[in-house]
Amino acid sequence: MIRINVNNQELQVEEGQNLLNALVSAGVRVPAVCFHPALKRITAVCRMCTVEIALPGKTAEVHRACLAKTVEGLAVSTESAAVQNAREKALRALMKQAPQSESLIRLAKEFNIPIDPAPDGCIRCMLCIHVCREIVGAGALEMTRRNAERFRRDGRHVVAPVEGRCIGCGTCVNICPTQVIHIKDDENVRTISIRDEVIGRHPLETCEGCGRRFATPKFLEVAHERAVDHHPDVKEHHRWCPECAKRLSPRVAGTLTRRY
Repeated sequence: MIRINVNNQELQVEEGQNLLNALVSAGVRVPAVCFHPALKRITAVCRMCTVEIALPGKTAEVHRACLAKTVEGLAVSTESAAVQNAREKALRALMKQAPQSESLIRLAKEFNIPIDPAPDGCIRCMLCIHVCREIVGAGALEMTRRNAERFRRDGRHVVAPVEGRCIGCGTCVNICPTQVIHIKDDENVRTISIRDEVIGRHPLETCEGCGRRFATPKFLEVAHERAVDHHPDVKEHHRWCPECAKRLSPRVAGTLTRRY
């Protein structure tokens, strides 16, 4: 057995042992993606197992632990600034090939490595935000930074910060150029989501003409208020879907009354 120094602590290991195996066996956590102890062939392509090592009397250098061997007096650092910088570069290279890999994201979080957010389909055009605010009038969406995600670089995301502000109209779904916003009507419930995050869940009203569920109560309320703002409220109200409104409106033309 020989002695090596790892993060200023002395360890006894076998001489000539694979350094990565020695560190892992000693309980030292070192990230590695392309290495497996059961295989004789070492690919050494991920570069995640980079450590800083120094032989007695020599300057410390950055090396991949999977390619290094243990020798007497070897000094190893798995937490230096040089190691952290090498890990960041290695992980960024891997994330370019597999941007949505959950295992890579977990490694980034565990070792506090900042990485760019994985592609989520949103191009940050903010059309959904503007249409919700300027046309619909609900103001349910906004762009914000998620500083809590320390393992990622700050990235802007479209979110619905205030619960209940979404009226379920689906206008944001129609205007989204990359279809990252989704709407789903399941029986009497409408769900609107961005990526996999639900921003609104609403009951659906039933059309009095055809019996089809077609719109949310909040949307109908907003539509009614906007109509009243522009025109006197002089007609009998019906819960009609757009198709039935076109088909049945002439039949009830005579129901218009004058408001005194």
